[in-house]
Amino acid sequence: MPKIKTNSGAKKRFALTGSGKIKRKHAFKSHILTKKTKKQKRNLGHVTLVSNADVNNVKKMLAMK
Repeated sequence: MPKIKTNSGAKKRFALTGSGKIKRKHAFKSHILTKKTKKQKRNLGHVTLVSNADVNNVKKMLAMK
């Protein structure tokens, strides 16, 4: 069996935490920021975890399983 390649886009967007969870950044923070509130932009800046529904798909893209 050949090795499974890692998805290059996924390896740039996701990172593992020390406990093995997958962290990600929020979308909608790159442009058209003038109409977004300060609160919205501030909250979009924080890193968050990938939801449980998406963990398996992300792990496949990262060739973890």
